[in-house]
Amino acid sequence: MIDYEPSPMAITDQPNHKDDEEENPDSDPFLKFIDYAQSILNESENENSNGPGWSWTASRILKTCIAYSSGVTPALLLSDLSQAWNEQNRGRAPKKRPECVNRLKEKHKRVKLPSTVTIDSIYEKRFLSLSSVIEAVIVDAYILPGTNIYMITLGDFWSSNTIDLYLHRRFYNLADPNNGILKKGREVFLTGCHLRTASRSSVQTRLLPTEYFVVLLDEDQDDDAMLIGAQFCSDSFSSISLEAVKEGVSYSLYARIESIGSLETQGKDGSLQKKQITLVDNDGVKLNFLLWGEQVMLSNLFSAGSMLALDRPFIASSCNNALETCEEICLEYGSATQLYMVPYIQHEEQVSVSLTQSRSQGSKLSNVSDQGFVVSQVTLPCDSQGSIDFTDYPFRSFVFDLHDKMTAISLYGVVTDIVHEKKTASASFSLKLKDTTGTIWIKLFFVRSWSLGRLGLGHTVYISGLTSFTSRENRLQLSWLESDIGASFINISCLPALLNSSCLHKLSSLSDLPIQTGVTHICRIWLDQIEHCHVNTRSLHSLCGNFVDETPSGDLFCNFCNCNCSAEVVRSFHLKVTLADESAKVFAWCTGQTAAELFQISPDDFDELPEEEQIMYPSSLENERFMVAIVNCRRDNGPTDAENEKIAWEVTRATKA
Repeated sequence: MIDYEPSPMAITDQPNHKDDEEENPDSDPFLKFIDYAQSILNESENENSNGPGWSWTASRILKTCIAYSSGVTPALLLSDLSQAWNEQNRGRAPKKRPECVNRLKEKHKRVKLPSTVTIDSIYEKRFLSLSSVIEAVIVDAYILPGTNIYMITLGDFWSSNTIDLYLHRRFYNLADPNNGILKKGREVFLTGCHLRTASRSSVQTRLLPTEYFVVLLDEDQDDDAMLIGAQFCSDSFSSISLEAVKEGVSYSLYARIESIGSLETQGKDGSLQKKQITLVDNDGVKLNFLLWGEQVMLSNLFSAGSMLALDRPFIASSCNNALETCEEICLEYGSATQLYMVPYIQHEEQVSVSLTQSRSQGSKLSNVSDQGFVVSQVTLPCDSQGSIDFTDYPFRSFVFDLHDKMTAISLYGVVTDIVHEKKTASASFSLKLKDTTGTIWIKLFFVRSWSLGRLGLGHTVYISGLTSFTSRENRLQLSWLESDIGASFINISCLPALLNSSCLHKLSSLSDLPIQTGVTHICRIWLDQIEHCHVNTRSLHSLCGNFVDETPSGDLFCNFCNCNCSAEVVRSFHLKVTLADESAKVFAWCTGQTAAELFQISPDDFDELPEEEQIMYPSSLENERFMVAIVNCRRDNGPTDAENEKIAWEVTRATKA
C-alpha cells in the first residue's frame, strides 16, 4: 500500500478566487441537446398537434444512451426519438372513423387507461395480451345469421379500423334489440380478450368472448340518468342484510371508486391473486369490492374517482370466507354480476409558467405573446384529489417551480446529501437534490432494497415519476416509488455513453473544476505522480457501491444500506490518484469499475501480484491518457466522508483515450 498527501501543485485545497458557478442550463450540452431535439420534433408536428414534453424527450435520450453504452450521435438520437414518438402517436389521426365514434370524440375528455391498446395496433401486431385494455365504441350490434350468437363491432377514438367481438353470454340481456343498452354509440371497456386471427377458413380477425366487460354510462344523457336512478339508487351499503342475501335477495349498488389496492397473493402456496377496490357510497359508507384470480384484470378498467354501478354483486361475509377478508361484509364479482361505470373525467387546470421557462420557445402547448417570447400558462390534467399531472408538461421542471399536489414530476440536478431512513421497516432513503433554483429533499421508496448502484454526492441525476407533498413540518417534499409507472432514476455522471458522445458533453480543463462545482465535468487527463498514489483493495456492497465493514461476529455490514450483506459483496479498488492536464493537477479518488478502468487491472488480479510488483505496477501507468467524468463530492459543510479525508473530487467514470 502506498499513500501520500496531495502535491502543492494540486488545486483541490487551494482557496477559490471566484465564486462557485452553479450549473448553467445554457452551457450544459445535455440540456441543450434536449431542447434541440424538442424543437426538431415540434417542427415535424402539424399545426393541430403537440410535440413531446421535456421529460419524455429527456427520458428517451437517456434510454438510448443506456442501450448504446459505446456512445451515441445526434443522428442516432434524433432517429430514435422520431421513431418512438411516431410509434407512440401512431393512432392519433386515423384517416377515417365511423361517424358515431367521431361524434363521441368531440366530447371525449377522459385520460386513456394505462394498459389501453388501439384496434389499429391489434391488427398491426396480430397479438393481444390478456391484460390489455380496449376502450371502445359500439359501431354495430347484430346476431350472426342462422345462429343466436350476438356480435358487436367495436371502434375506438384512435383507430381507423374496427373489430368484431363475440359477446359473452352473460351480457346477452344487455344486447337485446328491444330493451338492451348495447347499441350503436355505446362506450364499453373490456379486457381479458383472446384474439382469433384471420386464417384460410376465417378471413376476419375477431375477439373471442370475455367476462371482463364494463358498460359506460353518461349521467348527462337522460336514458342513462334514468337507468342509474331507477336501478341503482334504491340500495345502499347500509341496507345490505346478510339474512336477506341468504334468502336470495340481490342488490344493485352505486358508489365511487376511492382507491385501487395493489396486487396481493393469498392461499397457502401464494398462487391465488387478490385485488381490493375501496368503494364509497352516497352516504359515505365504505365497502371493499374484491377481485380474485383472473378477475384482477378487471381493475385495469377502473380509475379512482369513477362511479361504479354493480348489478347483483356476490355478497360475502368474512365469517364464512376461508380467505379471511377484513370487513364483515364485502362485495365480489359473481357469476351473475354486471358492471356499469361513469368514468371520472379528469379536469384540467391552467398552470402558470415561471420565468425559469423563458428559454423554452416555440412549443405549441404554450401561450405565446405577439412578440413571440412571453410564455404565460399551460393546461394540465388533475385528478379527483386536486393533484396536477405533469407527465406531458412541455418544459423542464425546476425546484423553484414545485408546489403541493404535483405528480409525474421530472427533475435534473445534483445530489448533495443521501440519508438512509433507519427507523422505517421498508427500504427507504432521503436524497437532497439541487438545481439552479434551489434544493429539495426526496424520499426514495424501493421495492426490496437499494437498486440504483453507485450514487454519491455531486453526481448529476435525472429522476422521473416524482410526487410532491407537504410534510408534517409544513415543508414541501417529494416522494419517489420505484414500483410506480413512469418512475426512473438515472445517474448521468456514471453513464458510459456520456464520455463517448460528444453531442452530450463539452470538454473541461482541470482548472475549470473549482469555478464550476455543480456539474459533471468531462476531461481529457493523464495519470501523474503515480509513485505517490494510494491503492487499496476492499470489499464493496454490490447493490450500492459503498465499502463495507466487518462486524465483531465476522459478518460484513453496509452502513449505507444499514444491513448485513455478506452474500452481496465484491472486491474493488479504493484508488486515490493525481490527474493532470495542461492546465492543472487534481487529486481525486474512485472505486468500482471506474478504478479498475484507470488502473487497467482487476482487483483480484492485482491482489495476486507479489508485493514488489504491486509497488512497481502503478509506475507503468504514468502518463496514460483517459477520458474521465469528475464531480465535486464535498458536502456543503465539509468533506464527503472519513473514507476520503479532504479529497473534494471523485472520478465517476473513465475510459482509456
